This record gives sequence, structure tokens and C-alpha cells, in this order.
Amino acid sequence: MKIAILDDYQNVALGFGDWDSLAAATVVFTRPFADDDELVECLDGFEVVVAMRERTRFPAELLARLTDLKLLVSTGSRNAAIDVVAAGKLGIVVSSTGYLPQPAAEHTWALILAAARNLPAELRSMAEGGWQIGVGTGLSGKTLGLLGLGRLGAQTAKVGQAFGMETIAWSQNLTPEKAAEHGVTVVSKDELFARADFLSVHLVLSERSRGLVGEAELALMKPSSILVNSSRGPIVDEAALLDALRRKAIACAALDVYDVEPLPSDHPLRTLDNVVLTPHIGYVTREAYEIFYGDAVEDIAAYVAGEPIRVMAV
Repeated sequence: MKIAILDDYQNVALGFGDWDSLAAATVVFTRPFADDDELVECLDGFEVVVAMRERTRFPAELLARLTDLKLLVSTGSRNAAIDVVAAGKLGIVVSSTGYLPQPAAEHTWALILAAARNLPAELRSMAEGGWQIGVGTGLSGKTLGLLGLGRLGAQTAKVGQAFGMETIAWSQNLTPEKAAEHGVTVVSKDELFARADFLSVHLVLSERSRGLVGEAELALMKPSSILVNSSRGPIVDEAALLDALRRKAIACAALDVYDVEPLPSDHPLRTLDNVVLTPHIGYVTREAYEIFYGDAVEDIAAYVAGEPIRVMAV
């Protein structure tokens, strides 16, 4: 049996699971494939593929070309980049792994604090032999707006409240009663953008949420406000965001997610001085990887034994 571990950017997967117990040929791919043709060529002969979250897409037409594939393991409990229905029709088992929500919420606060205190510029100044170069923004008394109040949004709200922030939220199905359980006030969508000093995105990417933060929403925000996105890039209209940042219509954007990942080296976001950019590392922690790759080994062993586990629901 041949196992392919995809998109292991840091080349650490083999250290987080007992791969030797599988007695299989395991190959690690550390870089994204250039296109579908390269992926199909490289995965020829592989019966098992382990996909890291949504880094590589597996639409129906691609799955049909992977004629040797029998088991596709996705780290995390769901993966919008895999056509699970098509996989089932092709006889491909799709299994999942456990997941930790805390790292993403923790990283959201790393982004907020970095943006509020202008840490990229201050760190750069120190590295170059300089000293203070700007004036930061405090959190106490400010308004934290949450676009979505699910598990991650609620965790983010709790930390904001500990800092003494007012927490408000909006999503299409959020009720005052549900928000009150977390000490959060429900407001209208327009009010959320208009009032928030920090606007943090915590929605699942879907056709309903794609492009939800666009030109009109950004125009409602204060010139001093900071937009934070640790959810999914396409929820925020990238062109509208770039325009707002260039015009200083908002103070800063702190981003961990992008329309295209990895973010191209010549992307215009990399040229701006009012952004905090991290390479989609919200979930990238030792604890999460131990679960991801440990469970992936279990999934493969169960498949070999003829009793697949954690099979992803359609």
C-alpha cells in the first residue's frame, strides 16, 4: 500500500503519527501541486491520500482521474474542498479526524493584538536597531464586532469581555437569546460594521457567506477600525478590501486566510503597510497536529482492517 501525505508545508507530518505501524510506503509532499495534471501524475499508484484541511481541492472531475485512490483522509471534521458525494459514487472512502477549535480562536487574538499595537512595524524596528515608531490602540472600552457567533465566535467574545470590551454580533440566524448566553448583544448587520472598533469574521464559507463583507460593508466601518479574518478568505471581497486599505478607509486588516493559498509572493496585500498577515496558521499547533496525524493513522489502519471509521457524512 502506498500512502501520500499532501501539503505538509513544514515537513513535520511523519513526527506526529505512528506511520511505521502501517507497514506501508509513505511519501510526503511538502509543496502544493501546480495544477490538477501534476497532482494526478504524482499520485499515480497511491491507494491512500491524507489531505491537510482544504489546502488541496478534490472536485468530482479530479477524483475520477485518481483511479488508484481508495481512501481519502481529511484532517478535521469536514472539508468543503472534497466532493464527498462524488467520492462515494467512485467507491472512495472519505474519513475525517478529530479537531481542536481553540487554536483558531487563540490566533484570532494574536492577530487582534498585533494589529492594535502595530507589532509588525515595531518588531521590524527593533530588529533593525530602532525603537518606538507608532502609537498603539487599547482594547478596554472598545467594541468588538463578531460576524458569526458559533463556537469560535463565542470563544473570541469571551476573551474580548475579559479585556473589558463591549461585544456585539450579527449573523443571519443569530437570536438575541442565543447571543445572551455568551454575554453578547445582537445588532443589525449595518450596525455591526458601523459600531465595531474591531470586526472579527467567524463564519463558515458557503455560497451565502461568500463576499458577504464587500464594498458597502467596508464603507460603514470607522476609519480607525480594524478588520480581522481568521475564517476563510473569500468571505471578504478581496478587491474591496484592498481598495479600502489603500484609501485608509479602515485603519488595518489582520488576515490569516486568503482567496488563493499559499498567498502569491507578488500579491498586493504584501505591499501594504496597514496589514498584519499570517500564513493560515490559526489551526497549526503541535496539539492539533498530534490529533490530525494520529487520527489519520488510525483511519488508515481501520480501513485496512475492513472497518473504516470516522467516515465523512455526505
